[in-house]
Amino acid sequence: MEVSFIGAGNLAWHLAPALENAGHHINEVYSRQLAHSRQLVSNLYDARTHSDLNFADSPARLFVLAVPDDSLEPVCSRLVLPEDATLVHTSGNQSLTALENWMTIYSDVPVRTGVFYGLQTFTKGQPFMDFRGIPLCIEATSKTTEDLLVKVGQELSDIVYLITSAERQTLHVSAVFACNFTNHLLAIAHDLTTTNGLEFELLQPIIRETIRKGLAVKNPADVQTGPARRGDLTTIESHLRQLEMQPRLAEIYQIMTTSIRQHYNH
Repeated sequence: MEVSFIGAGNLAWHLAPALENAGHHINEVYSRQLAHSRQLVSNLYDARTHSDLNFADSPARLFVLAVPDDSLEPVCSRLVLPEDATLVHTSGNQSLTALENWMTIYSDVPVRTGVFYGLQTFTKGQPFMDFRGIPLCIEATSKTTEDLLVKVGQELSDIVYLITSAERQTLHVSAVFACNFTNHLLAIAHDLTTTNGLEFELLQPIIRETIRKGLAVKNPADVQTGPARRGDLTTIESHLRQLEMQPRLAEIYQIMTTSIRQHYNH
């Protein structure tokens, strides 16, 4: 299938090569920053940069909107697509209805719309990811579009689900807790150790074991440990005293401690 990308950020960096490896042809890559589209195109077989959002003469039939959520409507308002085009966004949080409405308002030709959401953390510049183990969440406004996106999804991944916008939004906020917040807590632990002359590497075994245990059981709550879990107020108060000069970290510690204690009725 002929595919074009609108956006050349973290997701596009991985998804475009994956589509090529599955036998699809990436025609064009558009980005507000030409250097970004050139960088992505340099990793593709026969793609070219596209300088604007007028794709009226494009041979592509699938257009992938891989832009931040707050850019979706502004991009759609300027986007010109050929007839018989299918447009998908890749957002975990934005609804399909919003995309459908925008194209009804802004497009001069009928456009089939859908969602093609990969439930993974993507970072530009990292080695290309294997999509086989990445859940792909599909939603579409018609059965024809749904069948098309499922077919493309199954060419990339072994985990393809039909999921509503509401379900996808729940997955997305859950992923923020599991991924983004977890990584931020690791960054805090890194700063606490290194600014006190300790090596962050000392924490890596406990980090690995925490993740291993959490994924090995049905409910991670079953393997929760630590002072909040056991109601150890003496240790909690000691930790808070250590953080007195860092009120932001003390607040985070207190919020997390309170949440754990309430979960276990301490």
